[in-house]
Amino acid sequence: MRKRNVHVQFWLDKKEAEAFNKKVKRSGLSREAYLRHLVNGLVPQDAPPPAYYDFMRELHRIGGNLNQIAQKAHVLGVIDERRYDEEMRKFDQLVRDITQAVILPKPMEKERQQSGKRSAV
Repeated sequence: MRKRNVHVQFWLDKKEAEAFNKKVKRSGLSREAYLRHLVNGLVPQDAPPPAYYDFMRELHRIGGNLNQIAQKAHVLGVIDERRYDEEMRKFDQLVRDITQAVILPKPMEKERQQSGKRSAV
C-alpha cells in the first residue's frame, strides 16, 4: 500500500500558478515535495548553483585523504592526534554547515505562520 494515500486537489489562478511554478523550479524539487515541505512548516531553499556540488565532492575527497593520512600517522606515531582530530571535527562541521545553509529547507518563522492564519472575527 502507498505511504501517501490521501489525494489533495486545489485550484490556483494564473498569477498564483505562475508564482508557485517559479518557486518550485527555483527549488529544484517536485511540486509535491515542495508542498510537503510547506505543510511540514519548512521553507524550501532555492537549488544551489551547480558548482556547489563540485565543491562538496572536493571537500569530501579532501576529508577522505585527511582520514587516510591520519590512519597512517596514527600507526607511525608522527602526528599530533588531538590536533588532527579537532581539525577533522571542524572540517566535518563545515560540510554540515554548508549543506544546512544552502540545501536544507528552513523552518517557517512563527510570525509568518501566525500572520498567514485568518482571524476568527
